[in-house]
Amino acid sequence: MQYKWVALSNTTIGIFMASLDTNIVLIALPTIGRELPNTNLFDLIWTLLGYQLITASVLVNFGRLSDMFGRVRLYTLGFAIFTIGSALCSLSQSGLELVLFRMVQAIGSAFLFSNSAAILTDAFPANERGKALGINQVSIVGGSALGLVLGGILASTIGWQSIFLVNIPIGIFATVWSHYKLHEIRQPFKNPKIDIIGNITFAGGLSSVLVGITLNIITGLDASTTLFLVGLGSVLLVAFFIT
Repeated sequence: MQYKWVALSNTTIGIFMASLDTNIVLIALPTIGRELPNTNLFDLIWTLLGYQLITASVLVNFGRLSDMFGRVRLYTLGFAIFTIGSALCSLSQSGLELVLFRMVQAIGSAFLFSNSAAILTDAFPANERGKALGINQVSIVGGSALGLVLGGILASTIGWQSIFLVNIPIGIFATVWSHYKLHEIRQPFKNPKIDIIGNITFAGGLSSVLVGITLNIITGLDASTTLFLVGLGSVLLVAFFIT
């Protein structure tokens, strides 16, 4: 098989899995709430929000790190982290553990999202690049849609742990496949620089706004504290765009 098709197949699997896990938990939340000990509504909401928050917060920075240390190397690392995170999620003994392990999953997901298009751009010639990127992006929609259906089926028939266990054999296979079959086409950039302030203000601002809103809705957090958290987050987000 030509290298470009190997790259397309592997990155499509990666993006599909990362997108699948964005929504696969949604329909399973009632089952998780009933069966997982020490789980409250805040934990359930942050099982979803935490995954999306971490992915969004580190996506740009991970793309920069991949330019510095190698796209394929960090893409493969992301697959491994995602698989480990899935295994940890299935072993969760409380709602808090599930939220934290979902964030581990999200770190792996961010590596997959930030590198798949770059790997395809390197692998495909210009006249085929649009088709390859299109196929890859379709897997995002397909994974998100299938996650809603698959999460409900697995949670109701096998158990909520199965929505994470399903990732493990695929993740192990794809990680090994990526390690041995994908290779760096472009050399990492020299003189690397990371926008530390930008990353802190964006992640901190987004987190502060979401925490303030969810705590106010779920726990009845007083208005002054809610406004402080939302205001602080808004200031940090404005600072992100300015810097």
